[in-house]
Amino acid sequence: MPYLLLLPALVPVVVGLGYPLVRQLVLSFQEYGLAQQFGRPAEWVGLDNYTTLLTDPYVWTVIARSVAFCLVNAALTMVVGMALAVLMARVGRAARMVLQVCLLLAWGTPVLATMTVWQWLFDSQYGVINWLLAEPLGLEAMRGHSWIIEPLSFYFVATVIVVWMSVPFVVLTVYAGLLQVPTETMEAAQLDGANAWQRFRRITLPMVRPVLSVVLLLQVIWDLRVFTQIHVLQRAGAPTRETHLLGTYIYSLADTFSMAGAMATIMLVLTLALTTFYIRRMLREEGDL
Repeated sequence: MPYLLLLPALVPVVVGLGYPLVRQLVLSFQEYGLAQQFGRPAEWVGLDNYTTLLTDPYVWTVIARSVAFCLVNAALTMVVGMALAVLMARVGRAARMVLQVCLLLAWGTPVLATMTVWQWLFDSQYGVINWLLAEPLGLEAMRGHSWIIEPLSFYFVATVIVVWMSVPFVVLTVYAGLLQVPTETMEAAQLDGANAWQRFRRITLPMVRPVLSVVLLLQVIWDLRVFTQIHVLQRAGAPTRETHLLGTYIYSLADTFSMAGAMATIMLVLTLALTTFYIRRMLREEGDL
């Protein structure tokens, strides 16, 4: 009976997620391009698409670049998010409400609208960032500096934008976890002589670890498949080949569906490899419960 009751929810999930995944996997083993869209039968090529991709040094460069970008952004997002969550738990009600409203506005703003604002902030001629660096701080070399031409500064801008848009989710989720920490336990530890850092490290962190594990898992997945922010910055004038991540590189292969499907499958395997540890850990914790 429990499985029968779950069936109405499982069927749309399997159809909505399972079919595109199976279709993508099948396409990755075929030669499917523009000709096939006009009726030519797709030719089965086996592992040729994967061989072509995995023997291309540029593909490995994109993978390494994407993994590095993902780990750096996930780490920064978690650190900043946890710090703001702790701050939110300690400030007064009025300050907490203002902070929550600001976070919700930042999180709820459409991505393209947010990108328009950030592009203006980092604009080489009229951007506020260049003006602040050149005028008040006296860094004349930053006057008229283009942030998206050089790959290093491009990824700096992308990191700032991605972290800024991801932090609200981490803050609100971790803050909800902090509310579950019993105040009696914290007061007892304080009476026993534990300072604020010891209480946070020995009591708070272990109690919110399941929440942190889930948030970190989601953050790694989201940061690995980031697309919109990179694509918009590339269209603003950045060199695409030097700034491609997995999402934008797969998009660039869209004219050959089979290659794009193979690259998307490689990305899926990579995502599973990066998140296996956290998935196993969460399953083990659920088993212990």
